Amino acid sequence: MADSLEKLYLNFQKELNQIKDLNSLQAFEVKYLGRKGELTKILRGLSELSIKERKTIGEKANELKAEMGGIVANKRSELENKNYKDLATAEKIDITVPAKRLVGHIHPISQIRMELEDLFKSMGFLVLDGPDLESDYYNFEALNIPEHHPARDMQDTFYIEGDRELVLRTHTSPVQVRAMQKYGAPLKAIVPGRVFRNEATDASHEHTFYQIEGLMIDKEISIANLVAVMKELLAGIFKHEVEVRLRPGYFPFVEPGFELDIKCLICRGKGCSVCKHTGWVELLPCGLVHPNVLKHGNIDPEKWSGFAFGLGLNRLVMMRYGIDDIRYFNSGDLRFLQQF
Repeated sequence: MADSLEKLYLNFQKELNQIKDLNSLQAFEVKYLGRKGELTKILRGLSELSIKERKTIGEKANELKAEMGGIVANKRSELENKNYKDLATAEKIDITVPAKRLVGHIHPISQIRMELEDLFKSMGFLVLDGPDLESDYYNFEALNIPEHHPARDMQDTFYIEGDRELVLRTHTSPVQVRAMQKYGAPLKAIVPGRVFRNEATDASHEHTFYQIEGLMIDKEISIANLVAVMKELLAGIFKHEVEVRLRPGYFPFVEPGFELDIKCLICRGKGCSVCKHTGWVELLPCGLVHPNVLKHGNIDPEKWSGFAFGLGLNRLVMMRYGIDDIRYFNSGDLRFLQQF
C-alpha cells in the first residue's frame, strides 16, 4: 500500500503541472482528494492490514493528504493571481460603446390574447377588465352560486386572511355582472385576465393562469348563436378547422350548460398527459346565461337572453404551439420564451 501511495503522489505532481485554470484545478482536486477520489480508494484497503501496518500507513496517508491539500491551495492562489494580472493588463473596454441589442419577446399568452381581442373587436365586442381581488358577491353570489351551493367546491379558492368577503378571483366571470350593471342590454363583451385556483400543479393544471370570458346579450339569443361564435373563435385562432364536440355540462351561471372540447392537437387524439390520455381537451365551458345572473345584472330575463363562455388561454396556447406542460408559462425560462 505504501507503493500505491508513492505512485499516487508521483501522478499527482505530474498532472498538477498541466493545470492551467481554476476549473481544471477544481476537477483535479476532486479526482485526488474528493470523497470518492484516488486517495480514498487506496485507504479503503486499510482494513486488510494488521493493526501495526494500519497505523503506519494511516499516518503516512494523512500526512500525504495534508501535503497534497497545501499544494492545491498554493496552485489555486497562483492561478487566481494570474487571473488578476491578466485582467489588469487586458485590453480596456470602452463603456460608451452601445451594448449588443437584445430583441424582446412577447409572451405567447399575450400574443394569443391580443389576437383574440382583435378577432372579437371585429365582431363588435367590447374588451373589458376587472379586479384580481374580487368580492365574494361578484365572484359567487351574483353568478348564482350562493354560500351553501355545492358548486363552490368545484373551485378551490384563495380567501384573504381576516376577510372572507374578498377572494382572488377564480374566473373572469364576475365581470359579466359588472358589465351588465354598467352597460345594460344589448351587450357584447369579452374579458381577458388572470385568475387563481388553490390547487396542485401538474402538466395541465396551474394555480395562476389566464382566462377569457365572453358574453353576448340581446333579444332571442339561442344556442345557434353560441355555436356560430365559438366556431368563428376556433377557426380564427387555429387558422384551420378544429374537430370539436359539444356535451352537456353543469355550471351554475348558465342554463343549459355545455362543455366544448377539441381533439387534442398535441397527440392528435391518441392520448397524452395534456389531454389526460382521453384524446380530447376540455377547452370551452359555455351556455345560455342563467335568468338569475341576468337579474343580478339588472336585466329583465323575460325580455333579454344571452350566452356566455369561458376559455382557458393557457390551454389554448398549448394547443396552438404544441406545448406539453402548462408550467412553462410561469417559469420565466428565457429558453422557452425566446421561441416565440
